[in-house]
Amino acid sequence: MLISGATTLVGIAAVVGVIGYRIYRSGGSAAPPNPPDVTALLPKNARIIATAIGQDRIAVTIEAGSAVEIRTFDLATLRPTGRLRFMTEP
Repeated sequence: MLISGATTLVGIAAVVGVIGYRIYRSGGSAAPPNPPDVTALLPKNARIIATAIGQDRIAVTIEAGSAVEIRTFDLATLRPTGRLRFMTEP
C-alpha cells in the first residue's frame, strides 16, 4: 500500500510539474481577450484575389482595374504595415 501511494504521489507531482512548466514557458503568447475590429477600405471596383498568413503578418492581394496590390497587416493589432503595388508598363 505504501508503494502504491508513493507511485500515485509521484504521478500527480509529474502532472502538476508539466502544467506549471507549460504555463511558465508560455510567456505572453496568449491572444488578447478581445481582438480588435478593423475595417479596411478598398479602392472602388476592387476585389480580393487571395489572402495569406505568415509569421505575424496577414497579406491580402487586391486587384483594382489593371493594377495588383499586396497589403500587409500586423496579426496582433490588424494595423497596416505595408503596401506593394504591381502595375503594367504603358
